[in-house]
Amino acid sequence: MPQTNFLSTLYNIRQTERTILIVGLGNVGTKYDITRHNFGFICLDGLVATAKKKWKKDSRSSSLICELSIDGKKAILAKPQTFMNLSGEAVQKIKAFYKIENKDIVVIHDELDIDFGIIRTRSGGGSAGHNGIKSIIQHIGEDFGRVRLGIGPVAPKQIDPTDFVLQKFIKEQQNQLPKAVNATTEIIKDFANSESAIPQDTRNFLI
Repeated sequence: MPQTNFLSTLYNIRQTERTILIVGLGNVGTKYDITRHNFGFICLDGLVATAKKKWKKDSRSSSLICELSIDGKKAILAKPQTFMNLSGEAVQKIKAFYKIENKDIVVIHDELDIDFGIIRTRSGGGSAGHNGIKSIIQHIGEDFGRVRLGIGPVAPKQIDPTDFVLQKFIKEQQNQLPKAVNATTEIIKDFANSESAIPQDTRNFLI
């Protein structure tokens, strides 16, 4: 093969190599560290720690970024530092910089309407009242993947949902968080090894 053709072929292969973007949602600040609304941050922190990597500040996107390989596939992990309601601004900038398609994006977030222990995945759909997801939809559209981590049910019912999501997990649930991290990591590995959007599925990490 002539060198020019070889280089062209090599370039095209590199251009089609899949890069995935995994976004964890949460609020910034130590007071939010183990709160329900930071479940996305918690799971990504666990994945990064397992990979023995570190977060790096990316001023361009106002995010913490970690680039790593998941089973040989390039993955960009991101924790927007914009606070929840502005998450879409960060995701849009990261998506544009790395030229990532929506089908290769997965957002990990808490879900009030799902019981703790249950993880549901899907592609597309609305925000279900989650302000972080709502912001992302406004900036890139709704055709991206979601890993929805259950934090419900709200108990006692007198607690306002806004207050509930900003409270820390109860002690019993905190002890189960490593299982949630492991289950989420497996979901991300499966996604990295596929060539399609994340499928609709339900898992229970308490079983």
